[in-house]
Amino acid sequence: MAAQVVEMQLNNPHEHAQWQQFLTSLGITNFSPQEVEHIDVTLGLIEDGQLVGTGSLAGNVLKYVGVCNKNSQPGARFNQIVSALVNRLFQAQIFHMMVFTKAKYSASFQHVGFKELAHSDEAAVLENGAPDMTDFVKQLPMIPNQAQQRVSAIVMNANPFTRGHRYLVEQAAAVSDLVYVFVVATDASLFRTAERVKLVQQGTADLANVRIVSGQDYLVSAATFPAYFLDSAASAIEAQTTLDARIFKQQLAPALHITTRFVGSEPTSRTTAIYNRVLQRELPPAVAVRVISRTTVANQPISARTVRQRIRSGNLTELNQLVPATTAQFIKNNLTTLQARIQKGMKIDGN
Repeated sequence: MAAQVVEMQLNNPHEHAQWQQFLTSLGITNFSPQEVEHIDVTLGLIEDGQLVGTGSLAGNVLKYVGVCNKNSQPGARFNQIVSALVNRLFQAQIFHMMVFTKAKYSASFQHVGFKELAHSDEAAVLENGAPDMTDFVKQLPMIPNQAQQRVSAIVMNANPFTRGHRYLVEQAAAVSDLVYVFVVATDASLFRTAERVKLVQQGTADLANVRIVSGQDYLVSAATFPAYFLDSAASAIEAQTTLDARIFKQQLAPALHITTRFVGSEPTSRTTAIYNRVLQRELPPAVAVRVISRTTVANQPISARTVRQRIRSGNLTELNQLVPATTAQFIKNNLTTLQARIQKGMKIDGN
């Protein structure tokens, strides 16, 4: 009897237990609430009443893909479940998709049309569909004779854009012909993606050699670096950071002639501190990593986390010491909305 694709209901305790037990038998063991709650749909492959394959979607990211190949043609069940997931995305008018998977499964995804962007010993990131990495690079702004210019990059969440972020951009702009500021594009922060991009643009409008662009799916996204948005173990952060760094080094830096990556020193965030360390290990010598000491107010590093905590409490005194005037004005104009997001459960104490 041919295997049938069915939609699984993970909010049903019996189906959730069946799903988790099956994946655990395949060596997939991370079922933290932070990972599972972002799943939009889960499909199961049922054959003779048994679960023999499964896969899930979170946005445009394929997750928790696993199959049992016992009594089956090699690859048949894998192809069937991936094809069903891709069709679901097509039905939702999503034509670009990514997968973060164990390195040993990269070849299987490549056999069904995915292209590997980067891999490490443990994991791999792949994409399929359009617009893809080539399209992403083509739409980025460039300057004449860019290959001969001093091109730098900064990646920031800017949740929100602070005077610390501004100082980092200024330092890069002072020694570069062109600075790309890639703003993290995943909507998992207090300030929405469009809001963060706008605040970075407004806060750097006077710097003629700075270009603000979205990182889309390729820089610290939920696809390439989910641990950034979750309370993850250091090992997960290390593995995902390594892939994020390798995508930057192997795909973006050569295409854009980026030779320096600027980062701020990180005394308070464990995740970002690990990220900085991995960047310093992975990027040189092709891309130099310059660590800029954090700016301080009253001997305390300026932190976006501090600003978010001020928003929660409603204490906006001395806000102008922490953020540019454009950010301060946005916060004051939208304080009620921002506080409502926090009250609805938006976490503000992470990165």
